[in-house]
Amino acid sequence: MNEQLFPLKKLWLAHIFFIVLSNYAVQLPITVLGIETTWGTFTYPFLFLLTDLTVRLFSDRSARRIVFFAMWPGLLLSYLIGTIFQQGAYQGFASLSVFSLFVFRIALASFVAYAVGQLMDIFVFQRLREKSQWWLAPAASTTAGNLIDTFIFYSVAFYQTTDPYMAENWFSLGCVDFVVKMLAGLLIFVPMYGMFLSVLLKVLGAKNNES
Repeated sequence: MNEQLFPLKKLWLAHIFFIVLSNYAVQLPITVLGIETTWGTFTYPFLFLLTDLTVRLFSDRSARRIVFFAMWPGLLLSYLIGTIFQQGAYQGFASLSVFSLFVFRIALASFVAYAVGQLMDIFVFQRLREKSQWWLAPAASTTAGNLIDTFIFYSVAFYQTTDPYMAENWFSLGCVDFVVKMLAGLLIFVPMYGMFLSVLLKVLGAKNNES
């Protein structure tokens, strides 16, 4: 993939990294302040942060291209990593010789949820990006994207899955996951968006002045 065809390779690689990391982390349940959730709750919102910055600094078309090109390697790598390290335990490369329906459903769910959720995020952000309140676009787009993404992911990945815990608790985990993502998004990631945007605009402005 050359620079002329796809000039945003670093963002593309970052998307793939957080897709794979989140698909692995969602297999690891944790309890925070009495609330049952997974580690994936705290890694996946970085994707919305990256997408919103891409739309703001480049264009919605660039953001959609990143989503399209990241979803395919993200699906493959998520299955490979998830199989080798299923449920947090190293299974060895020999585990790849046995098809894991549990891991494949997680990878497939991520594939569908990522595409739909990110495109919704881009759509909402693009409609609100010109508003005077800088925080409105990332807050609204993250909320809409996360809502769709979360419930597509949990239903496709864990409805009647082979994991008893996830099969029994997928809906409640999804609800908690969405609430925690929203709190994290509004309290942490939206301010992070503002901070990164300010820094990146200064960097880009300095480079333009030098040229």
